[in-house]
Amino acid sequence: MGFGMVIIGDEILSGRRTDKHLPKVIELLSARGLALDWAEYIGDDRERITATLKRSFASGDIVFSTGGIGATPDDHTRQCAAAALGVPLELHQEAAELIRARIRETAGDKPVDLELPENLHRLNMGTFPKGASIIPNSYNRIPGFSVGNVHFVPGFPVMAWPMIEWVLDTKYAHLHHATPYVERSVLVFGLPESRITPLMEAIERDFTGVRVFSLPSVGDAARGPVFERAHIDLGVKGEPEAANAAFARLREGVAALGGEMVEVEPGTAV
Repeated sequence: MGFGMVIIGDEILSGRRTDKHLPKVIELLSARGLALDWAEYIGDDRERITATLKRSFASGDIVFSTGGIGATPDDHTRQCAAAALGVPLELHQEAAELIRARIRETAGDKPVDLELPENLHRLNMGTFPKGASIIPNSYNRIPGFSVGNVHFVPGFPVMAWPMIEWVLDTKYAHLHHATPYVERSVLVFGLPESRITPLMEAIERDFTGVRVFSLPSVGDAARGPVFERAHIDLGVKGEPEAANAAFARLREGVAALGGEMVEVEPGTAV
């Protein structure tokens, strides 16, 4: 079981808005000793959304989907989730009560007619695939929903992020820090990737479960003198004992090839 993310919205793909969900979810997972395994961006196209959600439900992964759960014509996620599951949409009664409560709160001291067309329309935000459970929304009560291990939240970060945290801490607390994990890397100068590729392949072959990564850079003087020359961010990640042993082998191998190294603190963006 891995963690995945589906980020929905034409506004992301067109550049009208910049996605903030991906880095935040990586941060939320990392704080709990977890990691994101995959992510997909898709626009507001029903066929694509349905196909993506069908794969998500079938994957067995824990998946967060952001965006498109409102009740305007460009919101398709609820309908696509139902289509992907082959089940009907139905009004979730607890969601309906939360939406009605929000309508009353918004009205303040004014009388409320819950049968007005606009208020009945708002109930569509609580229409979920049959069998769904709700995700509480601490910002304005309007809930998201879950079906199995796939969880649907709004596109607004102020709502989505606390909802994702609630899911992680309520449904998956048993997974927090369950698998110790480390990542270590060095900046390598004076070697092309082609020279270090055999070393990378040997480390992945000899250390089960360890993954090696190589991120070349042409240099960035604005980040300081260490980074101004062309370099490769070369490292390993995995279970601590194996990863630390693999990292020692990595350093030995780079030194044998004549490379210059500067170790990078975990979490440093290079």
